[in-house]
This record gives sequence, C-alpha cells and structure tokens, in this order.
Amino acid sequence: MDEEIEKGRKAYLKHMEGSVAAFAPGRIEFLGNHLDYNGGMVLGAAIDAGIYVLASPRRDKVLRLFSESFEGEVVETSLDQFRKIEGKGSWANYCLGVLKAMQERGLAPSSGFSLTFVSNLPVSAGLSSSAALELATGLALAQLADREVGLEELAGICREAENEFVGMPCGILDQASSALGRPDHLVLIDCRNESFSTLPLPPRTALWIIDSGIKHDLVDSHYSARHAECGEALRLVKEAGSKSACLAECREEEIDQTDLSPNLRKRALHVTREQERVLTFRDGLLSNRDLEELGRLLTDSHWSSSRDFENSCPELDFLVERLAESDEVLGARLTGGGFGGAVLAWTTSAFRRKEAEAIAGSYKEEYDALPSVHSFSPSRGARIEDWPPLALEKGA
Repeated sequence: MDEEIEKGRKAYLKHMEGSVAAFAPGRIEFLGNHLDYNGGMVLGAAIDAGIYVLASPRRDKVLRLFSESFEGEVVETSLDQFRKIEGKGSWANYCLGVLKAMQERGLAPSSGFSLTFVSNLPVSAGLSSSAALELATGLALAQLADREVGLEELAGICREAENEFVGMPCGILDQASSALGRPDHLVLIDCRNESFSTLPLPPRTALWIIDSGIKHDLVDSHYSARHAECGEALRLVKEAGSKSACLAECREEEIDQTDLSPNLRKRALHVTREQERVLTFRDGLLSNRDLEELGRLLTDSHWSSSRDFENSCPELDFLVERLAESDEVLGARLTGGGFGGAVLAWTTSAFRRKEAEAIAGSYKEEYDALPSVHSFSPSRGARIEDWPPLALEKGA
C-alpha cells in the first residue's frame, strides 16, 4: 500500500511540474471613502483572508480559469484571442485584464496556463475580492513567465487592468492596500502621486466587518455616476479659479464660491471633508491622540457618505447606528464603494463576537435577513506561495 501511495505521489508531482502559487489578501478601506480616484490620501489595510491561486503551465495556447467561488464555473479562452467576457463568466475579466497589461510589458507567459482560485474572502462585502483576484493572478503569471515584478508596480498594473479592461474607474486604494499590507498596520496611500507608507494601528484595538448581505455590482451601479459627478465638480471649481489639481485638494471655501448644482456641491464637500478626516486621523495616530476622538472620524465619514455622497443605504445606516451604541466601538462606517456591502467597526479589544452577533440579530429583526460577522487582523500583503505543498515534498 505504501508503495502505491508513493507512486501516486510521484505521478501527481510530475503532473503538476512547473506549477506555482500565490496569495493576495482582501482589504479593508479604513478611511477615505471615494478619495482614491479624486487624488486624495486614503487609509487601507490588508486582512488575514483572501484568494489563493494555483497556476499550471500548458503546452498549448489555451487559458483555463476556474474558481470555486463562482458556482464552480470554468472559463476557457485563448492566449492570442481573448477578449472581455460579457455575462456569465465575466469574473474572469479581472484576470484577463491583468494578463493583457502584463503582455504589454513583456511580463506574461508565452504559452497557455490553467489558474485555479480558492477563496475564504466574503464576496461583495466591500473587501475587494476583485483586487485580490488581480494581484494573485499577476504574481502567478510573473512566476510562469520567470519574471520579477515589484509589488508597487504590480499594484499599478492591476489598477490599469481594472480601469481599462474591466471598465471600473477605481483608484489604486484596493490594489495598493492588498499588495503592501503589513501586520498590525494601516497602509497610507497618496493616490495622486501613488506613493505609499504604513502606520501602526494602536494596540488593543480590533477590526470587525458586519456584511449586510446586500450585493453590489459596482461596474453596473452608481459608482461610475459618482466618478463622473466628481469630475464635473472639479471642472467647474477650476473654471471658477481654483488651482487645485484634484478634487481632494480643493478647499471648502472654493466649493462654496463655485456655482454648483446641489448634488455636485454635496459630492465635492464630501470629498474635501473626507480628505481632512484622513489627514486628521493620520496626525492623530502619530501624536497618540485619544482613540475615541479618532474613532469619531470614522463615524463622521459614514454620515458624510450617507448624506452627501449618497452611497450608503438604510441597512448600512442601521448597522452604524447600532454599533455606535456600544462603549467598545470607537467608530463605524461603510467600507468600500458602498451601495450595499459591509460596515467596518473599529473597536477596543474588549468588543466580543457575542456583541457583534447581537447587533446582527437586531438587523435580522428589522430587515428579515441575518448579516454575517467577521473579525479580521491587518496582515501581510500579496505574496508568492511555495509549490508543491510542504507535506507533499516530505512524502506525507
């Protein structure tokens, strides 16, 4: 029997010869809602959940992509003739977009490949499974092509893929947070200059996500409309004499002095005030400011998103209101693009799952749906994984 197991093990390793693996985490948008494409500074964190990919080379030009998170669906196309997929299987566009961008830079493999994705990341919860999918793909393809690519460069490649191939006009928050995370740190991203640094989170605090279960497809939602509104507001503010290069740099008095429609004014005020909240939080961390004072910035962010940027919904507002009733919640806000998804709670370490689940229970009483509760730790960013697995190498 042992001989047969060993034969099977050797056959398996031969079959998987040349295979590589990578992992990319999801991310939490900690503070800075819709600032990334407005040239602002934002705070994110990589989390300890994400997407793992196993990549195997092929001798033909076939591309085969499989994800257990998308109803066991297989997508097949050709290395030389792939194009954007519409409808069923469109999740693969995030991978194909990365492939196209890497081909243009000479970083992609010249033969076909198979990619198999496994995830423990909640989908459509505002944790950016799309950026994790892109980064894991990019690291795997670079290995298959025997090329090296830095994480900052890869974050830019993945952002380009999402902008130009998928058609999502996002900034670099998602990709940079997922790529450059560090344990127990926030990632500070200057989206205008695409420069990055990290800030340690105060000890004895925790991050919780309560997922409303309301799915959001940002490509087909109001996200693009908000992007256009911000662009129009900036155009009008600059026509009125502002020298600001981006909306996040505009001063509130510049907005007040510009003839904007009520909606454009609200969008612009959210952006400039949100930028001030991010800078205040950054400076507060560095000067050890009171945590409750810092936490209020997150809650203020949520109500600005809800009332001025109008990318919240009654369900998310309900969760923020209930979380604010807890003495152990420092601050709470929607996280991600909005229009559904999840709420982030920044808490003391004394906040317990039992309390989070009680809030979820009150949500169920109100909306007849039970949200999921997750606790995450700020963690290491995207990385290459070893293949074959260590247990197989040792003959286990």
